Amino acid sequence: MNREILRLAIPNIISNVTIPLLGLVDIALMGHLDSAVFIGAVSLGTVIFNFIYWGFSFLRMGTSGFTAQAYGEKNEGESFHILSRAMLISTLISVVIIVLQFPIEWISFKLINGSQEVESLAREYFRIRIWAAPATLGLYVLNGWFLGMQNAKFPMITSIAANVFNIGLSFFFVKSLHMNSAGVALGTVLAQYLGVVVGLIFLFKSYRHLTIHWNWQSIINPTNLKSFFQVNTDIFIRTFCVIFVFTFFTSKSAGINDHILAVNSILIQFLLFFAFFIDGFAYAGEAITGRFVGEKNRSQFLKVTRLLFYWGSILALAFGVFYLFANRIVLSVLTNQQSIIETALNFKLWVVITPIVSFASFIWDGVYIGATASKEMRNSMIGASILVFLPSYFLLQPIIGNHALWLAMMLFMLSRGVIQTFLFPRIISRNF
Repeated sequence: MNREILRLAIPNIISNVTIPLLGLVDIALMGHLDSAVFIGAVSLGTVIFNFIYWGFSFLRMGTSGFTAQAYGEKNEGESFHILSRAMLISTLISVVIIVLQFPIEWISFKLINGSQEVESLAREYFRIRIWAAPATLGLYVLNGWFLGMQNAKFPMITSIAANVFNIGLSFFFVKSLHMNSAGVALGTVLAQYLGVVVGLIFLFKSYRHLTIHWNWQSIINPTNLKSFFQVNTDIFIRTFCVIFVFTFFTSKSAGINDHILAVNSILIQFLLFFAFFIDGFAYAGEAITGRFVGEKNRSQFLKVTRLLFYWGSILALAFGVFYLFANRIVLSVLTNQQSIIETALNFKLWVVITPIVSFASFIWDGVYIGATASKEMRNSMIGASILVFLPSYFLLQPIIGNHALWLAMMLFMLSRGVIQTFLFPRIISRNF
């Protein structure tokens, strides 16, 4: 079983690590310009798109869970219909996003605070990157479907290709054409479409035989659509809570001043780097637990869950030690502005404990998605964000200032894992 976990986890880790590395490169490119406003602009723009795209990440998670269960049931026809159904919905959502881009921009910058200069650059970033919507959501579907089919290799290559394109294009636009934050946005747009091309090549090369099952009536079957939307609505609410917490974090950082915004934007990269790394095991959990749910194999489902937590705890301890001793080195890579580095070091404790308090929530997410336990995911996230994160911040902010943001974030991550642990027996009884 460990071999099966690693077979799926390692390619996912490799592909996931390219995502925060891309964020690190973007921050580093801006951090080595002559002003902190460029870091702030990319950070605010990224938060807006996290809000938009993470909100629709159910297209990946729901597709992965449903596909894994169909794979376990050996139902090739339904596997292909899940892909077709998800691609249809992602295309419709993309069209809506582009049509409504101006209202989305207006609302976004009403909700997020920043200086006039930062906001002006962030708006320019937004107006370019919005055109990546169809490609970004399409990649969610393709990668989720590949993973549900127990194939982690294709998502890895697709993600690496897209992010390597992105890094190369961003360097070219920023360093050669001096486009600053706009160059980062344009590089992202072009790279997302190149990633879709790579994913479609893999799809038609290896899974073309599934097209014999194509049936429009099955794709738009009301019962299947209802199930798809019910699960994905819960995942959307769950993801909205995550987005809310990170948006709140960035907005309150910007409300202090541009300097703290830049500091927190850099420090949050440590959390995101670990999150994408541990998600390699969570994604493996989606595929394997979903398969065992489809097979109705309770003992193997419980076994893989225990092993996922074993690997997750090892990874969390390793990252905690690395962050303890290498935080200054990483900060120096991200920016050469000494004032930002020195301020960031005042908050290094939060970076060190991040992996320890958060790993359980990521592992549980993978297990819950594989079991399509969307209701429990939703409820745990609502409890952690509304009952833990917000009260913690508002009670402590007048006393400890910016530290309150970080403490609230840590309590949010910890409480998610605790709540999911208590809800797990309900999932076992329902599925087996």
